[in-house]
Amino acid sequence: MLSKDDLLTKQFLIEEHEDLEIYYSPHNDYINQDASIVIVGITPGWTQMRTAFRQAIESIKKGDSPEQLVKKAKIAASFSGTMRANLIEMLDECGIAKAVHTASSASLFTEKRHLLHTTSVIRYPVFYQKKNYTGYRPKIDRSAMLSRYAYEEFPEEIAELNNPSLIIPLGKSVEQVVRTLITDKKFPGDTCLFGFPHPSGANVHRKKQFQEHVDSFKGIVERWAEKSSKI
Repeated sequence: MLSKDDLLTKQFLIEEHEDLEIYYSPHNDYINQDASIVIVGITPGWTQMRTAFRQAIESIKKGDSPEQLVKKAKIAASFSGTMRANLIEMLDECGIAKAVHTASSASLFTEKRHLLHTTSVIRYPVFYQKKNYTGYRPKIDRSAMLSRYAYEEFPEEIAELNNPSLIIPLGKSVEQVVRTLITDKKFPGDTCLFGFPHPSGANVHRKKQFQEHVDSFKGIVERWAEKSSKI
């Protein structure tokens, strides 16, 4: 059982500023360049970080290559925990499962994983006073350290993708970053589901926010599916 005492250490610390700390985690070093659906969070949380390291340890034991290690870590850690179940439920309701010809969007994390790229505007786990960073304390735009990841490194990652994609920004903080990048012409004008709530169970307004936009989401997904040749 890996604990914060094991992983939130100087060995894995990338950067820090005041109460903010960024730590390394292996899973977001993998980029699925052939993806057609991109789900974007704010930053990996502790649960994802721990899951990624657990998988990395197993990969080392099996003798996996570095490429295999980061790919397996990505598959294991992407929106792991209750977030994944909440996310799958919303993806199904807005028509993603139908668009990719499957019974459930859960297949995006299994046999149809080749269609999906999951990432975060801040690639590595961020903690504020050792707790998961939520995007608000401080806001990304008020931190030079966080802004560099969100407005420089994140669009560089998306530029590595080969296909025009359906982009799903999770939550208002991520949406703000994506909208700013589009305005600044640093982000492709791909189809975006703006208004999609963060799937965290801590987001008590998640269901209400989703229902306010679900009809719009369905239309966007249908139009995306009609013009996509990759699903």
